Amino acid sequence: MNILVINCGSSSIKAEIINNLNANRVAEMLIDRISSDKPILNINKSKETIECPENGHEACLKFALPLLLSKLNGSNISGIGHRVVHGGSKFNQPVLIDKEVEETIERLSNLAPLHNPANLKGIKIARAIFPDLPHVAIFDTSFHQTLPTRAYTYALPKNLRDKYGIRRYGFHGSSHQYVANLAAKALNADLKDLRIISCHLGNGASVCAIEYGRSVETSMGLTPLEGLVMGTRAGDIDPGILLHIGRSEELSIDELDEMLNRESGLKGLSNHSNDMRDIIDEAAAGNEDCRLALLVFAHRLRKYIGAYAAVMGGADAIVFTGGIGENSNVVRQRVTQRMEYMGVLPDEDLNNDLSISDEHPFAFFNAPNSRVKLLAVKTDEERAIAAKTARIVNEGNKVNSIPSIPIAISARHIHLTQEVVEQLFGQGYQLTEKSALSQPGQFAANETVTICGPKNTIERVRILGPCRELNQLEISRTDEFFIGIDAPVRASGKVESSPGIKIIGPKGEITLKEGVICAWRHIHMTAEDAAIFEVEDGDIVEVDVKNGDRPLTFGNVLIRVSPKFKLEMHIDTDEANAAELSQNAEGALIKTEGIANLVKKNVRH
Repeated sequence: MNILVINCGSSSIKAEIINNLNANRVAEMLIDRISSDKPILNINKSKETIECPENGHEACLKFALPLLLSKLNGSNISGIGHRVVHGGSKFNQPVLIDKEVEETIERLSNLAPLHNPANLKGIKIARAIFPDLPHVAIFDTSFHQTLPTRAYTYALPKNLRDKYGIRRYGFHGSSHQYVANLAAKALNADLKDLRIISCHLGNGASVCAIEYGRSVETSMGLTPLEGLVMGTRAGDIDPGILLHIGRSEELSIDELDEMLNRESGLKGLSNHSNDMRDIIDEAAAGNEDCRLALLVFAHRLRKYIGAYAAVMGGADAIVFTGGIGENSNVVRQRVTQRMEYMGVLPDEDLNNDLSISDEHPFAFFNAPNSRVKLLAVKTDEERAIAAKTARIVNEGNKVNSIPSIPIAISARHIHLTQEVVEQLFGQGYQLTEKSALSQPGQFAANETVTICGPKNTIERVRILGPCRELNQLEISRTDEFFIGIDAPVRASGKVESSPGIKIIGPKGEITLKEGVICAWRHIHMTAEDAAIFEVEDGDIVEVDVKNGDRPLTFGNVLIRVSPKFKLEMHIDTDEANAAELSQNAEGALIKTEGIANLVKKNVRH
């Protein structure tokens, strides 16, 4: 399946044809200086360029796309994937584009004024050129739909948040997701076992905390303006400054918008350029404004890295990607110095000699004794977009014969080791079975314990058997608030850096150092089930639930595969109550993320 990927920007257009079966690039093109008198077209990174006869997005695309498609040597494309920066709360997954989708993207343009209008322009032109092909929108914001409420909520009046959909959405999602999977491959580890800080550094820049495969914090917010210093965007700024400048200079809202998005950032700091390469050259030549721009850029990023390590209770790897992250040894060196306190020890020689490519898409630059691994990773948003587009096209071509999934509601419960059971109930004590659970070999025990948090206690918390190798208390958000603990959302068994709890039994008590989590909604299944659903252990899916007259969709559902499991989706009591689920509710798995599989195809290193 050949997929045409179009990334239409305000001043340039990138397009690539990618064979989704092997993730190979068939052809690629770049049109630069779209609005100039003579836009420049380059195909397959040739040394020779072509002048487009007319300027503007429509004229350039109509001229260039036939030249790109001629490289297919007679084969066809099966679908077209479009990068769209802002999907708002409407789009948390890739979607087939129709008139309604176009209109929604247009309504969201005020949230991404540098990107969504250009993205939409590319969509409309391509749909006119290829009216009979499926067009799919891939949103930068979708990966960050896993952000917890505390991370995406702004401290603004509730009526305004609700009315205008004001929340943190995050961007560069395809890139962060792609490089996180590639970093896990480089580390020879499972992404579900890693805490990664991903730094996408280019003209647009963002940082993301990826905890065991989920985005839990990111620097960009409602719009791509928040966070790091960028090429022309200010990033974080005291809003009082805007009030002061606006009043003093008598600037309109549109003029403030122009200043923040197009005249600030590296460009404003350096008073010279928005290109980090130019700034580094000028800084080396003695330009103090450019030196300041470099210092502020590195300081802001280092500050975020420290904050995100705190959010996740540590980090296993820091990844640098994007044009600056992949290519600037100066930026990587400045950002990672003086971070010994969190186990970051860069190797200057490795950093200076670092080189990555399509054939070798990652490289380490940490010292051997560095606890936190440092990597530069070549991002490939186009391959990620192609994989998601192919999935949507394939889904449209399939007859849906996938079985339904029973849904079970998990009340609070605790898993204990045999050692802790004996401390609470007496030497040699064995759990006794009260009732069998739906998962084979598991049971609800007759025994219960009392858990004591900083704020309140909860009695008669049921122990589930048999005993496990790790102690783990699974509670709901309501329980979490009641007992006064800040518990992370985790897959079962991922208790590192989680809070502890005091447990009281009839013969003793113990205070666990860690082990309290809110369970990540998940689906148990066997390998045979996984083959039917075309998923793998660790995939993230969506589940469509038919609950009487109230259909709803659960996103961010973790797949867990084991021969010991029985097909069943587990959600906690809070979610079930909020959704008003009936006891016999069932779901249909409707979407999966294929990034991990794409990385397996792509890695040659």
